[in-house]
Amino acid sequence: MPPRRPRALLPLALLLAPLAALPWLAMPAAAQTRVGEVSTTFRLVGPNDKVVVERYDDPRVANVSCYVSRADTGGLSGWVGLAEDPSRFSIACRATGPVALPANLPQTESVFRQSTSALFKSLTVTRIHDREKNVLVYLVTSTKVVDGSPFNSVTAVPVEAAPR
Repeated sequence: MPPRRPRALLPLALLLAPLAALPWLAMPAAAQTRVGEVSTTFRLVGPNDKVVVERYDDPRVANVSCYVSRADTGGLSGWVGLAEDPSRFSIACRATGPVALPANLPQTESVFRQSTSALFKSLTVTRIHDREKNVLVYLVTSTKVVDGSPFNSVTAVPVEAAPR
């Protein structure tokens, strides 16, 4: 009998490799702080469905914090990280102190991203600088590999002009 070739295990390894990455893909963004949550639906098995409120501090603009409320799917699939959270959310950003814009701030920049399903969907917060009105606009959207979501929410933070 000829010896077994290690190459025979390669197709199996290729199938299992994405499953090993699932816990890391479902991890939230490092810059977030969970402020609170409200249970919305009782689940007999696994955690309840809930609405969570998270705070994201803008990494490039000091003293701007964004609060995002979003649905968090519970149940058994939510507990193991395989549930796809709905693409419904709200955002409110506030100046928590004097807002100073750094030099060379891009017109548009993605500032936060969080996975909302094991593989295909994420929530993204994009900062847009409205230079004419001197306002920072924050837009939250959902992305999907197959098709985008029409759900979005927007908020604005005024930037005070420097004294003359």
